[in-house]
Amino acid sequence: MHVEIWSDLICPFCYIGKRRLDQALESLSDKTALQITWRSFQLAPDLQTNTDLSIHQYLAQAKGMTEAAAREANQRVSEMAALDGLDYQLDQAIVANTLQAHALSHAAREVNRQHEAEELLFRAYFTEGKNLDEMSTLIAIGESLGLDPLSVQTALESGKYLPQVIQEINEAEQLRIRAVPFFVFDRKYAISGAQSVEVFRQALQQMKQL
Repeated sequence: MHVEIWSDLICPFCYIGKRRLDQALESLSDKTALQITWRSFQLAPDLQTNTDLSIHQYLAQAKGMTEAAAREANQRVSEMAALDGLDYQLDQAIVANTLQAHALSHAAREVNRQHEAEELLFRAYFTEGKNLDEMSTLIAIGESLGLDPLSVQTALESGKYLPQVIQEINEAEQLRIRAVPFFVFDRKYAISGAQSVEVFRQALQQMKQL
């Protein structure tokens, strides 16, 4: 079974969706026949990394709401995440473009560590307050995955993986994916959004029977 997931690393519902999918995968008796591929998507392609802007201020500007309303919205999503065991510290989140973070995910895919890479990237942004557009952050995450630090730096600085990242972003457009997370099972069945663990379990069981 091949599960493809279009996702952005600053999408709060994408991290929640990943955690719920992971819980559903625990019910699989044979995980060796499962392949998970994370596909690149950017909620805000034109977003400029800005360490002086809080995530609350950014959301307020992007959505045309007050900063107080943005804080309330972020608090609600943090409470939702906590129900799935995730610790969102959005007061510390750094507004960052995710293009290079997606490139690191592609590098991890080459050594079959992409699913773990996504977890570390999500945690870095939502819990640890790290800058996903900062080379030192990405090199450290790559190194923790067993990637050579110099190779990671060279690949990111050269833009080695950017054509693949952009290709997947364009594919999402062709597939009319407008919101993430978006899960595709063997290109036959799709789930949009951070659905419940049970919905993911049912989808996995259904695909096993096909």
